[in-house]
Amino acid sequence: MIKRDNVVTFMGNPLTLVGPEITPGMAAPDFSVVDNDLGPVSLAALKGKVAVISAVPSLDTPVCDMETRRFNQEAQALGDKVKVLTVSMDLPFAQKRWCGNAGVANVQTVSDYQAASFGQAYGVLIDGLRLLARAVFVVDAAGKVAYVQVVPELTHEPDYAAVLDAVKKLL
Repeated sequence: MIKRDNVVTFMGNPLTLVGPEITPGMAAPDFSVVDNDLGPVSLAALKGKVAVISAVPSLDTPVCDMETRRFNQEAQALGDKVKVLTVSMDLPFAQKRWCGNAGVANVQTVSDYQAASFGQAYGVLIDGLRLLARAVFVVDAAGKVAYVQVVPELTHEPDYAAVLDAVKKLL
């Protein structure tokens, strides 16, 4: 498996990511994760829609909480042509509890805990920690990667305006 050093940091400390670098124009890699009821979710679930896939380390941390709540608000305004997923290594039961407590209904949270399929396919699995780096991927309705933002410091939020710009260009 490909390992990429010094792509992201956590509190200034460099981390190694496992998997390839994903760039705009590539076919979006397939993945296999589970929803909050342990049902399978793959890239096929996004077919025909513009997808915003937000990878976060854990919903139970302040920045991931803020990011997912923000994308939940934005998802409502984007309409039904856009699907927003948040992927983390959190267990599906914890994700379901978090969504209920946070009132998040417009973002689908999915877990990569079983095989790190998403993390490895999208190059955001943090080596040694088995968490996902903070990143946002926008995939067009045909399954091509249109936008990638790997946030350099895990404790920082993504550039929401840039993500939303990329989505609106595809609508």
